[in-house]
Amino acid sequence: MTSVREWIDSGRHAVSERWHNGPRWMRWAVIAAVIVFFYALPNREFYQWLGPIPTTGSNFGQVLFTISIYVLLAVGLNIVVGFAGLLDLGYFGFFAVGAYTVAVFTSPSSDLKTLWPWLLALPLAIVLTMISGVMLGTPTLRLRGDYLAIVTLGFAEMIRVAATSSAFLKGQRGFNQIPHPPGSYSDGKPIFGVLDPRPYYWLVLTLIILVVIGVRNLNRSRVGRAWISIREDEDAAQLMGVPTFKFKLWAFASGAAIGGLAGALFAGKQNFVSSQNLELLNSIIILAAVILGGSGNIVGAIVGGGLVAYLIERFRGIEFFGIELYEYRFMLFGVVLVVMMIFRPQGLIPNRRRAAEFKDRRKEVIVGG
Repeated sequence: MTSVREWIDSGRHAVSERWHNGPRWMRWAVIAAVIVFFYALPNREFYQWLGPIPTTGSNFGQVLFTISIYVLLAVGLNIVVGFAGLLDLGYFGFFAVGAYTVAVFTSPSSDLKTLWPWLLALPLAIVLTMISGVMLGTPTLRLRGDYLAIVTLGFAEMIRVAATSSAFLKGQRGFNQIPHPPGSYSDGKPIFGVLDPRPYYWLVLTLIILVVIGVRNLNRSRVGRAWISIREDEDAAQLMGVPTFKFKLWAFASGAAIGGLAGALFAGKQNFVSSQNLELLNSIIILAAVILGGSGNIVGAIVGGGLVAYLIERFRGIEFFGIELYEYRFMLFGVVLVVMMIFRPQGLIPNRRRAAEFKDRRKEVIVGG
């Protein structure tokens, strides 16, 4: 088993080295080809050649939209967990804030007398979600580890309970008739309608690309270096003059903004938001996606988010000896996580620093054994 693992690690290392040492035009060409592939993916003429990859028990376009939302959430949570090293178990609460902000300000079922257009409600949702991240982080980011995880878990539950019991937030009845994003074709037909999920997927995919570019630049800046130092050793970073509390607050606010963006896009697509969408399991799944893909690596977060959402939907409509696998999807997903944590705890695509850390730890275990 060790030889197989070493063979896989050596192959991955060789590919990584070739990628980083290759000419820039080659890397840009590969990235462009990948982007074109994902833009073409929801077209039936294209994905029918992909064999068993498209889902059979559900609309593949809708599945792609769900995957894109999970990817966006994973990229946002990766800032908090992967870059800054802050364990957040209530990240889906920021998603809820973004979704409910759009619902309250745009839905005819809202108690507000003056409704906003969707395009104005979208930036408002992002701003309010950032504010909620700052409000949560200001009193709690002096905590660490498990204590911080418990507080963030309580935040998500507070949002869910408030949405369930508040008359202003409509409880389980929720908000309906939330407007879709604006836009129409030359014949007057709306681009973002009810039946075709592809325009929503393309919209979220475009925003994912923009968010990834922004997060990548932020991670390579002074802020990103401060996050890494906090993740590695917060006490040492503070002794070296890094204002750790300020940068942790930055991480919380940045991650919250992306979560709120995902929630606003989800509300615009689904046309309906209620407290039934706010299960704690969603926060756990997003965290599992970041860990599975590779905490601290943007590409790993993207792969983890997409893979988790895809695996959950892939079991729909599949039977095994008369058993509907979709009913046991989370059990199967848990088995996959356990196996991954045993054989590849650093994730599928970890960043170089974390991969080196796990490699050193494995050598220490072997030597100590």
